[in-house]
Amino acid sequence: MNHVEAAKTPEQIRRIEYALADGHGQVYADIWKIGINLALRISDLLSLRYDQVAGDTLELVEGKTRKRRVIRINAAAREVIDRRRREHPDHVYLFQGESNRGRALGKPLSRSVVSRAFKAVGERRSIDLRLNTHSMRKTRGWAMHNAGKPIELICMTLNHSSPAVTMRYLGITQEEVHALADEFCL
Repeated sequence: MNHVEAAKTPEQIRRIEYALADGHGQVYADIWKIGINLALRISDLLSLRYDQVAGDTLELVEGKTRKRRVIRINAAAREVIDRRRREHPDHVYLFQGESNRGRALGKPLSRSVVSRAFKAVGERRSIDLRLNTHSMRKTRGWAMHNAGKPIELICMTLNHSSPAVTMRYLGITQEEVHALADEFCL
């Protein structure tokens, strides 16, 4: 499996968003922004319907884990959702295809199309990250980790089964744990 990278600074996050909008269209930048803010897996994100995001919270059963999740929709995600709804009042899905090619009309965008756009943007010299659709969740986890949020809280946000899974997910290594021995010499 390829190593997936996260954007680790607000500047990287913005550059990726702008590059997606510029090179692939606003819908891809919107997927990036909402994906970072909701920390959903791409399959769950692309299947979101407007009737699911009508209030302040989003309730769903994750496709991969079959776990029930309740997620608060923050202001950044709400802004994108509301704008997309105004621009596409006849759409059912938040990220709905508008092309008859490949029978996408009336259906959510496919994971493969979004993945190709993310990969292409990641390969740009100005970005230079191995991006794919999972980079959004990883970016959310990294942002929380860098802000000093407890690993247990990040674990709950990402709906991981244990803090150990979250630590592996974020790439926290045994070497980093060993380095703390010298840093916290009490």
